[in-house]
Amino acid sequence: MSDATTLARPYAQAVFKLAREENDLAGWSARLALAARVAADPDMGRLIASPRVDRQEAARVFVEVCGQPLGPEGANLIRLLAENRRLALLPAIAELYEALRADAEGVVEAQLVAARDVDEAQRQRIAEALQQRLGRRVQLSCQTDPALLGGAVVRAGDLVIDGSVRGRLQKLAGVLN
Repeated sequence: MSDATTLARPYAQAVFKLAREENDLAGWSARLALAARVAADPDMGRLIASPRVDRQEAARVFVEVCGQPLGPEGANLIRLLAENRRLALLPAIAELYEALRADAEGVVEAQLVAARDVDEAQRQRIAEALQQRLGRRVQLSCQTDPALLGGAVVRAGDLVIDGSVRGRLQKLAGVLN
């Protein structure tokens, strides 16, 4: 576990608790996504990392860049993070928040990487099979990777199902060595 994740976790949990109390999980997802994009900008990164920039000034500029969608609650979070010199943690906070939200909503994010394009019917069958296996609603994202040679790899949380030709060849090579 990285230091950023360890430092970001209490903030993500606090925001998640607030979002549940306000019944605004989606609104906080949008605020955190916006703030994470702004924090990830190289120019903003230099500004918030600079010891010469006052913490309050960094927060003011950050809130101004984010604009109206941040809202008063989001601006308060930015000021708190700036005061504690934690603005750079926003991408990790957003990621952890989304994991907490998905868990609360009974959703798991799954990634399908296939050697060739997968049609909608195949995607649906894979999502249904994962849903049965995991007992949760599945949001499946798909990409192609010709390096797999054939087949596919599915990742959902800690679960990895490697049905690729490349994976099978690597297993065979391991047995032969």
